[in-house]
Order: sequence, then C-alpha cells, then structure tokens
Amino acid sequence: MGKETVEEDQVRRLVLFGTKGVVMRCRDFTADALTDWGWLPAEDDEARERVDDVLLLVSEVVTNACLHAGGPEELVLRHRQDRLRVEVSDANPEHPRRRQPRAPSLPGGHGLMVLDRLAGNWGSEPRERGKVVWLEVGRPSRPPWRGDGGA
Repeated sequence: MGKETVEEDQVRRLVLFGTKGVVMRCRDFTADALTDWGWLPAEDDEARERVDDVLLLVSEVVTNACLHAGGPEELVLRHRQDRLRVEVSDANPEHPRRRQPRAPSLPGGHGLMVLDRLAGNWGSEPRERGKVVWLEVGRPSRPPWRGDGGA
C-alpha cells in the first residue's frame, strides 16, 4: 500500500511596527525565505523573473498598507511545494478598491494593476481588527534533472 503524504505549509511571520524602512525589511525577509525554500538562487530566467515578481508584489502590498492603512502589522509567507501565499495585515478595515484608471506614465495608483498582472490570485479578508490582503504566486516549473533519464 502506498504511503499518503499530507503536504503542509511552511510558514514565516514578520511582526511589523511603523512604516520607516518596512518595505525593504519585508523584501529582505521574503528573499531570505525564498532562498531557504529553494527559489533562490534561480535556476533559469523564468525562475529569476518569478522571484522578481514576488519581491515586487511584496513591495506593492506593503507600500499600500503604508499609504492607505497606517502601516502593516504583519507579513506572513506560506510556502507549499507549488505556490507561495503572501499575507499583509493592517488595522484598517477598508478593503483595497480599484480607482479610476490613470495614465501608465503617471507615478502611483498602479498597485492593484500590478497585483492583477503578476499574482496568480489575490484578495482581502476581514480580520477581527482590520484586514489581510493576500496574494498567491505559483512556483516556476523546474527543469528536469539532467542525467536522471527523465524519471
């Protein structure tokens, strides 16, 4: 009889206070976790782009929490073999909403468009106090191991 395995998330949490330097702190924390989980060093261009996308997405949701919600309270990374879920919590109960489209050449106001383009899925959920904005990104496919006969 085959042995059933239950895949569990690996979770990393970073408690946050204030807004000074928080975006870089969250990016560094995420890059360290991605290194531990084998996303870095990237195996090819596709994997490098995916890591860059993840770091940009973390920057966007943390920056939005700083600009619109008084700052993030916690960054949670949930890793499973085929995906990464990023969660940023804050004390503001107002969920992200799309604004009037702006010209791409103008700075600011493009965060949700970035989430739409780069995240596999994203949304927000209420918490007892405030909300959590989350996003999911699939892990890039790995090239087959060389010399293993494709098995």
